[in-house]
Amino acid sequence: MILARKNSFTLLVFAYGLSLSFSQTILKGKIVDEANQPISNTNIILKPENAANIVAYGYSNTEGLYELKTTKTGNFVLSFSTLNYETISLPILLSEKETTLENNIRLKYQSIELNEVIIASDRPIVIKKDTIVYDVKAFAQGNEEVVEDLLKKIPGITVESDGTIKIGNQEVEKVMVDYDDFFEKGYKVLTKNMPSSPLEKIEVLQHYSNNKHLKGIENSNKVALNLKLKDDAKRHWFGTVQTGYGLASENRYEVKSNVMNFGKKNKYYFLTSLNNIGEDATGDVSNLIYSYGDEHIGDNERNSTLMSLDASVPQLKQKRVNFNNAELVSLNSIFTLSKKMKLKALLFLNKDENRFFRNSFQSFFANNTVFENTENYTLQKNILIGFGKLDFNYDISKNKTLQVVSKLNANSDKSSSNLLFNDDLLNERLTSKNQLIDEKIIFTNKLTSSKVFLLYGRYINEKTPQEYQLNQFLYADLFPASTANAVAQINENKMSFYGVEAHLLDRKEKGNLLELKIGNQYRKDVLNSNFQLKNDALAIEEPSLFQNKTSYSTNNLYLKTKYNLTFRKTTVFSEINFHQLFNALEKNTSTTKQNPFFINPKIGLEWLVNTKNKIQASYALNRTNASMLTIYDGYIHAGFRSFNKGTGNFNQLDASSFLFNYTLGNWGEKFFANTFVLYTKNHDFFSSNSIISQNYALAEQIIIKDRASLTIASNFDRYFKSIASNFKIKISGTKSNYKNVVNNSDMREVTNYQFNYGLELRSGFRGLFNYHIGTKWNFNEIETTIKNNFTDNTSFLDLSFVFNNRFNLQLQSERYYFGNLDAKTNTYYFLDIETKYTVKENKLSFSLSGNNLFNTAIFRSYSISDISTSKTEYRLQPRYVLLKMEFRF
Repeated sequence: MILARKNSFTLLVFAYGLSLSFSQTILKGKIVDEANQPISNTNIILKPENAANIVAYGYSNTEGLYELKTTKTGNFVLSFSTLNYETISLPILLSEKETTLENNIRLKYQSIELNEVIIASDRPIVIKKDTIVYDVKAFAQGNEEVVEDLLKKIPGITVESDGTIKIGNQEVEKVMVDYDDFFEKGYKVLTKNMPSSPLEKIEVLQHYSNNKHLKGIENSNKVALNLKLKDDAKRHWFGTVQTGYGLASENRYEVKSNVMNFGKKNKYYFLTSLNNIGEDATGDVSNLIYSYGDEHIGDNERNSTLMSLDASVPQLKQKRVNFNNAELVSLNSIFTLSKKMKLKALLFLNKDENRFFRNSFQSFFANNTVFENTENYTLQKNILIGFGKLDFNYDISKNKTLQVVSKLNANSDKSSSNLLFNDDLLNERLTSKNQLIDEKIIFTNKLTSSKVFLLYGRYINEKTPQEYQLNQFLYADLFPASTANAVAQINENKMSFYGVEAHLLDRKEKGNLLELKIGNQYRKDVLNSNFQLKNDALAIEEPSLFQNKTSYSTNNLYLKTKYNLTFRKTTVFSEINFHQLFNALEKNTSTTKQNPFFINPKIGLEWLVNTKNKIQASYALNRTNASMLTIYDGYIHAGFRSFNKGTGNFNQLDASSFLFNYTLGNWGEKFFANTFVLYTKNHDFFSSNSIISQNYALAEQIIIKDRASLTIASNFDRYFKSIASNFKIKISGTKSNYKNVVNNSDMREVTNYQFNYGLELRSGFRGLFNYHIGTKWNFNEIETTIKNNFTDNTSFLDLSFVFNNRFNLQLQSERYYFGNLDAKTNTYYFLDIETKYTVKENKLSFSLSGNNLFNTAIFRSYSISDISTSKTEYRLQPRYVLLKMEFRF
């Protein structure tokens, strides 16, 4: 009955909103010249009388016909303008009654002297070569607070639940402010916190180059965003302060402040955020600290931690499961020291106390071994992150630039868990630290208008020491003679990297491009792990098979060649990479060496069939070298039940892949579709030989031949002007197979099927009401000696009401369904509401925010693997209501 009422409430609000959105006025007609010939591409704009904001806009088609729709009422001005014709503006009175107003327009020809012409465009979207410019006022609906809220309203831009921004299917490289970048891939710090009110334009930069000298020479598919500010937001200090405290809620609070000055010479952005309501103000901090991709030498080089206490959470909004107490300070500055020198400085401090609560029931089955485990798990993490960055750019001359980037990071993570495992109460303690130094230097010399030479240098040093303690001894079957009652492990894992690379790009005639890279990379890893059996605080034994003292170094001397051949509408590229490796492995007192040589080839094409259809295809053979995490030969304690070990030997793995991609339309148009096919064949791959029992699991990495996976994904994006809404369909499926050994079984064949499909509809009305509705199904099946599968569903409905410039209301509702849970616990509903009242525009406002209003306390999920099924329940943030005040200055 309660669930039925919740469903009825959601549908009632949705139906009410739809009724409001379609009580509208239709403006239509035909535009001709003095000879009664139709005029196409005429700009039609509807504005309130004596106001600048755009209510509706459109263009006439090839027959001169136009049509606009609006739910607004009152006195308006309808204007018609196009090049070489006089502009006509008509007064329009729009009433509350649904009606159609027809105005046929005849424009008078007006000659223009080109040497004096000034064209001022009021179009909400302007395309300039590789740049698409969006006029913010044409898309803002009045309820946006931060940049992320505004970007969700821009057609063609997708903001995912974690804050990742995509243009079409591609994540953006960076988000800049007036062409200056603060955070690179860590842009979520900016978009989740910077207020949207100072923005005038949003620019999408296609074929973007991070290095200005490479623009027009390199083949770049990157995209970036630039936020253009209003004139009154430049060259002076301004900002926001927001405070919130819980009403009838236990000690809930949120404090956030932004202080900014975006001057012509220097730019400053200071951010402070404190909350205990589960809000994430930073996104994935690793995107700020580390470099990902392969644009620069040393990107993706990172030292991995060996242990972590399990903090896995369900696929819900983070604020529902994150019991936090976060404190963040970010100080970011860009100094223009002279016409040739610019310095960027960033300081990031983040302290957080997180708690996670989970109960689970796991049923294991493999090779006649069957048992069940129950866990009642509480985890507390105390995290402290300190990160600093200096980025110095010096234009030596018009064609030469030197860039030096320095990063320093220091992290501390103190975790403790209380775990009732079956009938045993376990206490775990883990202290993890991270110390990172990352130095990068880039010299660029643009030799000619079509040729660029780059020289890179990189040094990285990272240490991740860990100390672990467990107050119980569960491993009597592993160590039958031991008198221990506790265990501990000390890990020392460190990495150093040195690299130098020369890169030449030569753009030939007819658009052909030659790229040459020659370089040398040296990386050394040191892994020491010491597993101890203890009697209270005294270490009584150090089992020999559970110790590691390993040093692994690899020196990679390489030559990479790539050539793009363009003729007509087709580009064919070939790539051949030559690698000479010098590997050395030292274990205890013995040292072995290996000097493999291999070649990685790749070939592909891009065919622009026409302006609407594009095909891309490629085939590649790839050999990868072993990493430290696959080469150590002693067991490492990875968790209270898990022990892992590597192969203990050198190894290189071979794989081949085929990629096909078809695109119909362009992402900024009314219709866009994309289909992606990826087939991967692993000729060698890492699998595991495992011994699994109720109290422990030993997993040894082994190399097995032949594994394949096939992934097919399609998405369709269609804008329906008649209902001013964007419709999306996403479909994807994956089939993969692999092999493993469990409990001395024969080699087991495992096949996994995943199929996901979903759709959503988002409105873009200029009136009182907007909605965003969607649903997604997930099917998962694993087949070994038995077959197991489940189907889950997630649906959502978001409603927005902007009653006037002072008052708005937002409702967000979610429904989760799990196919393999019993009927009483397989469906969950959530409702969040936020209402905002502006006392003084751009100065003072108050809001009331309610989270988890249905007060869902427990969330359950179901998962499967090739050896187990698991039912898990998570404790959620209880219902709270927050009263907020925001002051702008």
